[in-house]
Amino acid sequence: MADRKPISTAPKDGSKVTVQWKDSDGVINESLAQYRDDGWWVYTDSHTQRKVEPTSWRPASSDDAE
Repeated sequence: MADRKPISTAPKDGSKVTVQWKDSDGVINESLAQYRDDGWWVYTDSHTQRKVEPTSWRPASSDDAE
């Protein structure tokens, strides 16, 4: 697994990366995300996307991309 990097260094070209973010309950989550429309978007289930404020990122692994 690649080391996490500050979110400020993440690519904003529409590529998918794995981000770490905290939900409203304070639970830390890790999700495949994509930057678009001035924000980071993750799927919370197979039909729902949510805009999040991640704290770090790493390149998406081959397992994440599927």
